[in-house]
Amino acid sequence: MKILHKIVLISLYCSGSVLWVPSLAYAGRIYTYEDQDGTPLLTNRQQRGKHLKKINVTFYADSNIHSYHNWGGSEASVLPSYSKNKDAFNQLIHQAAQVHGVSEGLIKAVMHTESGFNSNARSPVGAQGLMQLMPATAKRFNVSNPYDPQQNIFGGARYLSVLLKRYSGNTNLALAAYNAGEGNVDKYGGIPPFRETQDYVHRVMSRYNNLYAGGIRLDTIKDNNDTDSAIASASIKNTTNNSSQIFPTRKMNTRKIIQLSDGTFTDIAVRN
Repeated sequence: MKILHKIVLISLYCSGSVLWVPSLAYAGRIYTYEDQDGTPLLTNRQQRGKHLKKINVTFYADSNIHSYHNWGGSEASVLPSYSKNKDAFNQLIHQAAQVHGVSEGLIKAVMHTESGFNSNARSPVGAQGLMQLMPATAKRFNVSNPYDPQQNIFGGARYLSVLLKRYSGNTNLALAAYNAGEGNVDKYGGIPPFRETQDYVHRVMSRYNNLYAGGIRLDTIKDNNDTDSAIASASIKNTTNNSSQIFPTRKMNTRKIIQLSDGTFTDIAVRN
């Protein structure tokens, strides 16, 4: 697995102390160690030395596109994305949200979970692109090229809008239908009893509440050699005359991530 040398640090609160967790450029493993004084160390690289004791190894996945691994029960659902393209499509997300009346944070949470911000993602069952549109869904919403970021994002946002209206604004049901199909939600009168779908709803809502409920930044796209960023930038120039406008991020509700006795992590709500 390729790991970039550059590490972005995010704060992690554990037992009243501030620790640091590296947010990798790609999904990867986080190693937890303790030194002789019991002070924890979290790193993306294996450490050697008699003064360190390995406590836990946790794998963080960015999306569900490859296989199903209990998405809802992982602390990865409350941590930022590891993708270098995590902000490359913010302008398009903002535009799609305005056009279709859907929260931009919800669109981004779905995208994060569906594709990990990979515009070329394709699932084993044939879902395609950033919002992982099935061929029938793409056709339904006139998406001729599901790998084009603009078409895919606008198609996914439109589908979310349709689902939210169908289920009277119930986001959980809309997400369940996005994952399992409207027929299954109607059949079971709620979120279907599928572990995958139940965990999918949990994962998307956790990411929305913890990462994107406060809005998204539109000043993060920079011209570089990255293909996805270049495609996104080109799409933006074709769809808006205000691409240079900066929209400030609104204040988000914070949550703590705590370490359990078995060395794993979980998140808890912080009361304001």
